[in-house]
Amino acid sequence: MKLGIVGLPNVGKSTLFNAITQAGAESANYPFCTIEPNVGVVSVPDYRLKVLKDMNSSEKVLPAAIEFYDIAGLVRGASKGEGLGNKFLSHIREVEAILHVVRCFEDSNITHVDGNVDPLRDIETINLELVFSDLEMVEKKVQKTEKLIKGDKSLIPELELLKKLKSALEEGKSARALEYTDDEKEILKTLNLLSTKPIIYVSNVSEDEVAENGKNNPHVQKLRKFAKTEGSEVVVICAKIESEIAELEEDEKEMFLEELGLEQSGLDRLVQASYSLLGLISYLTAGPKEVRAWTIKKGTKAPGAAGKIHTDFEKGFIRAEVVAFKDLEECGSQAVAKEKGLVRLEGKEYVVKDGDVILFRFNV
Repeated sequence: MKLGIVGLPNVGKSTLFNAITQAGAESANYPFCTIEPNVGVVSVPDYRLKVLKDMNSSEKVLPAAIEFYDIAGLVRGASKGEGLGNKFLSHIREVEAILHVVRCFEDSNITHVDGNVDPLRDIETINLELVFSDLEMVEKKVQKTEKLIKGDKSLIPELELLKKLKSALEEGKSARALEYTDDEKEILKTLNLLSTKPIIYVSNVSEDEVAENGKNNPHVQKLRKFAKTEGSEVVVICAKIESEIAELEEDEKEMFLEELGLEQSGLDRLVQASYSLLGLISYLTAGPKEVRAWTIKKGTKAPGAAGKIHTDFEKGFIRAEVVAFKDLEECGSQAVAKEKGLVRLEGKEYVVKDGDVILFRFNV
């Protein structure tokens, strides 16, 4: 899973990226200090893996992973090349979803490119740049398709969709705000538009506001109201606190979060929100050699899930031995779970659920 972190300069993007990936990207109080996207691979926090490791005396643990791309601060006019904008916009095309960091804290020591803090104006600035970039691309595609359609009438549905998109983009609407038929959705996938990418707004607040989840912060309230209109989620974090958490050992993290009145770190909440946004779940495999989490789309059937491990598993799928993690945890071992009849044999039509612990049987 690739997630792109975007936002205006100096909203806390690189600070957050450094904190959650510990990758040491440059973070400075001036625009465009990030030019190439920094990439950090983060292990997905999952307590179930430790439980299974202890249960199986496994040699190693392999969690699922997310790639975070820290994309340079966009500014007004980016789609026309302002502030190296076109280069940054092309980086966004590579990701599956966008984490849009929005500044919701006041601090006179940290400059704002527009002079003052206004999350809705900042969102509009970024969204319009994505829209303008898409509009330019769609206009070119319309011209090309109109020429090709003379010899290929099968392109009529594509041209109709392109014109529908062009009309909405010209009004400044994001492509994700429109409704589409199933056929249109298939065509849309081939266009890879920036403004169709699913989005999570990351509200960066001050240290004393994070425990209350930004409840009394008027900027956060405005942001939540706006996000609701497009069906997006808001995750409230404090990038500065995430930086401090990143420096701590695992047991110290828990104590620190407790002192702050937080149940989870911002990273944990961002990962959960990202999985939910993209419709992803994890199933688990466990044995003496390794315990591992595998990320799949919700609704994936057993052979497709097996194919994540190896294509041979999918081709030669026979059946899957499945036990729910909660049942296994309560039983304390696979053997006890089997005795209680909690380990099931499932066939090709079984839809894998989050937390299923699976052993695949196959023959090639």
